[in-house]
Amino acid sequence: MRLLLVEDDALVADAIVRGLSLAGFTVDHAPSAELARAALDSEHFDLAIVDIGLPAADGLTLVQALRGSGKSTPVLVLTARYTLQDKIRAFELGADDFLMKPFEQAELTARCKALIRRSGAVPAGLVRMGRLTIDLAGHQLLLGEQKIELTRREWAVLEGLANALGRVVSKERLLAGFGGWEQQDLTANAVETQVSRLRAKLGDAAVIRTIRGLGYRLEESKESPP
Repeated sequence: MRLLLVEDDALVADAIVRGLSLAGFTVDHAPSAELARAALDSEHFDLAIVDIGLPAADGLTLVQALRGSGKSTPVLVLTARYTLQDKIRAFELGADDFLMKPFEQAELTARCKALIRRSGAVPAGLVRMGRLTIDLAGHQLLLGEQKIELTRREWAVLEGLANALGRVVSKERLLAGFGGWEQQDLTANAVETQVSRLRAKLGDAAVIRTIRGLGYRLEESKESPP
């Protein structure tokens, strides 16, 4: 799952990014509403975490603009100043949740997972394909009872394919899932490398089919034994 953190305090942002990354998320950081809008206009995010107290345009202005453009990306609003009016206004403008600073990292992680689950970005916690079980919520891949260890980028590719099961996912979309908005040096070759490694680990349990000129599709293997 790919998140956008909109936070102007570098130390706070670094702590949040590290904590959510350890929980298995891919997190991009934008220090202003203007940069956040550019990211949201050009990339797909499963959740935006938005601080109210931003320089120039504040976080609520960003939420209002996001909803005004028709985007339904779930939004979790953060703030160090709490009033009931702030909370009401955040919800009126289209925020989905509200969290007061300071907060525990575990609570932020739990709220992110709940919002993404509610939005339907993870339609079900488990994807089963023959002997293969993909636990999207727990970030685990099981072949029968055996856990298959994946790197973060391998998991990002598998997650992207599993969330679009039966549909083609472009290289660009997969690249965005593990590359991050700020890592412009990554290329489509990085996706090909991870797909190749993932195929080796999946063996005959599932097929990652190349759709020439379009991308990849995850399919159940017809040769996979019961």
